[in-house]
Amino acid sequence: MAVMLTIGLWGLDRGGMWGDESVTFQVAQRTVPQIWRLLHDVDAVHGLYYLFMHAVLTVHPSEVVLRLPSVCAATATAGLVAALGVRLAGPRVGLGAGVLYAITPMAGHYAQEGRSYALVAAGVAGATLLLLRAVDSGGARAWWPYGTVVAAGVAGATLLLLRAVDSGGARAWWPYGTVVALTCVLHELAVPVLGAHAVTLALLRVPRRVWSGWGRAAGAAALLVLPLVWVSQGQAGQVAWLVPPGWDRVGRLARNFSPGPAGPVFWGALLLMAVGLRERRTAAVALPLLLVPPGILMTVSQVRPLYHDRYVLYALAGASLLVAAGAGRVARALGRVRFDGRRMRVGGRRVRALLGVTGVLALTVTFLSQLPVHRQDRSAAHRPDNLAVVSALAVRQMRPGDPVLFVPSVGRLAALAYPKGFQRARDIALRESAPRSGTLWGLEASPGELRRRLASVDRVWVVAERSALDPRRGPPDPVERTKLAVLAEEFTVREEHVREERVRDDVLLRLYVRRGPGDTPAGEEPPRRPADALPPGVSAGTPALGARLSPRPVP
Repeated sequence: MAVMLTIGLWGLDRGGMWGDESVTFQVAQRTVPQIWRLLHDVDAVHGLYYLFMHAVLTVHPSEVVLRLPSVCAATATAGLVAALGVRLAGPRVGLGAGVLYAITPMAGHYAQEGRSYALVAAGVAGATLLLLRAVDSGGARAWWPYGTVVAAGVAGATLLLLRAVDSGGARAWWPYGTVVALTCVLHELAVPVLGAHAVTLALLRVPRRVWSGWGRAAGAAALLVLPLVWVSQGQAGQVAWLVPPGWDRVGRLARNFSPGPAGPVFWGALLLMAVGLRERRTAAVALPLLLVPPGILMTVSQVRPLYHDRYVLYALAGASLLVAAGAGRVARALGRVRFDGRRMRVGGRRVRALLGVTGVLALTVTFLSQLPVHRQDRSAAHRPDNLAVVSALAVRQMRPGDPVLFVPSVGRLAALAYPKGFQRARDIALRESAPRSGTLWGLEASPGELRRRLASVDRVWVVAERSALDPRRGPPDPVERTKLAVLAEEFTVREEHVREERVRDDVLLRLYVRRGPGDTPAGEEPPRRPADALPPGVSAGTPALGARLSPRPVP
């Protein structure tokens, strides 16, 4: 837990939110009625998380506070995975599993993200541990702390599943079904965990009465989640940017689940996973959790794309447990080795002590080998976009009352997340604000009204990706087509500003002025000038990379 907490807090204030985080930040600060109205049209799948973050951000709305729940959840997950490993295979396996989880770059990445995925992973580990405690105690009271701690956790189902296997009692399935339902409300794509539990039952060869109890509980949970599924079907356009995953995504997920994505660390982890399969009880719990949810989502996504690595973050706990179980099995085998020589006799405790030191060194070397990856994650440039950069450019360049146009409208997230940069500007396309309209980034004027508004100004600032300003792009939204058409027909580029920062794409802050005789059309590149003739931050035709504003809806 100390290792995970240190990694989670390291560089937590990285100086900028990206698009998905900004959605959490601005939605959670709305009133509860406004959040409820939003969920009727968009983001119903994140509704429970938004309500939770509404309470968190009431304390103090900031980037650090936004990410602290994920840090705390990841810290709890590391400790719970360790405790789970202790109960399944002993203290050394538990310690190894917890530290492996903490140093895996994927765990550190989502520990610093203002979204729900780390919370779901914490629920997985906590529920599984409480299941084993309930099995050991055999008392009904064991379920009261379970319901309190992991009501929103994915693997609450796994915990109750194992207890039901051991006890065979019908009553055990009622809390199981309740937790599965709550888990799927927290994130809808946790439903495949039911498939993982079915495989666990098969591996444990449980009797028919256990299958019957699990089936009733799973069916009841599915019925309770059905309204959310029905509502989210009407919001499927939010994930229209996803594509069917290929074998390359399978390899990418395998590398994300490893404490090292390449080299000896990756192949060593795979080998230890294979050895860990010999630990029957551990494998029966960890292997289905590791493979079944990603497998189901990838298969379904061949017809209707729904898969992303972050949606199955909770499966990482299974990988850490298998690797640690394999390492523990190897250590036990080596611990039985005896060496008798003329001058030295080694065996028993000495071998075990040596293996313990070797394990600590191996974990340390693994973390140090991935230190560049962890450092990269602490940079805002490593996220899909950096909205703070856009706001900083606006503060420096815009004058009070300047009109600003966001292309596409999702770019308005920069103004919602960092209003300081745009508080002096006038959003010329906005018809109704995001909170009042019950949308993520507000409602814009109709194409005709937008043309009239743009006709009344001689200059306008445009915030957009360079690719989004291509007049040949032809976006499906008529308002977006109108923006590009008016800019190309009536305006020309006067200035172009970027932030000198290496990120994945460049967001431009362009000043457009009404075109006069002989001016370059807005669809063409403006005349280039020597770089040394420009003030700082103004490009010479080939700007450095700025921050990325995704034109797609936020998932």
